[in-house]
Amino acid sequence: MAITLGDIAPNFTINTTQGVLQFHEYLGEGWGVLFSHPADFTPVCTTELGRLSQLKEDFEKRNVKVLAISVDPLKEHKAWIKDINETQKTDLQFPIIADEKREVAELYEMIAPNVSEKATVRTVFVIGPDKKVKLSLTYPPSTGRNFDEILRTIDSLQLTAKHKVATPADWQQGEDVIISPSVSDEEAEKRFPEGIRRVKPYLRYTAQPG
Repeated sequence: MAITLGDIAPNFTINTTQGVLQFHEYLGEGWGVLFSHPADFTPVCTTELGRLSQLKEDFEKRNVKVLAISVDPLKEHKAWIKDINETQKTDLQFPIIADEKREVAELYEMIAPNVSEKATVRTVFVIGPDKKVKLSLTYPPSTGRNFDEILRTIDSLQLTAKHKVATPADWQQGEDVIISPSVSDEEAEKRFPEGIRRVKPYLRYTAQPG
């Protein structure tokens, strides 16, 4: 059965490059990003893991823990990390799951038969503090993931979890947001003292809360 938005992210215990890890325990009370790659020593994924490593502080300041996964064995993961650090000029410190039996890959339906019968497709799951799936994205093998966009999405998810707002197209941190349709004009006046810009009755903007 497919994992959809709002589902509890399935828990698991698995071996990683940093020892045995229990997923929900690893996430603790914060946010998480679980992302898969088809295989070690592949060019696009080498750049992706390198970029994610370079953004370590950006994820940390958002209280987001990162966890990577592929179906390759631990020995290959550790050897690949050396290549990633060398070619991408970084120091990769997040754990990588060694899912040789495809337990996690099948739990999260990361095997797409039309793409590969054996390898995990390149999927990203963003998981909230309530352990529910907030976002899922799947990319083709030829297109590298944009981690700046994933960070932007996390900013939106964290903001809208606290306030009755939504973020418009191409929104960036610090820009105006949209007031939720569930908020009446009277309530909006109280909630958003910075002011309201009404474009249509259903389209009302205000300054980003906080």
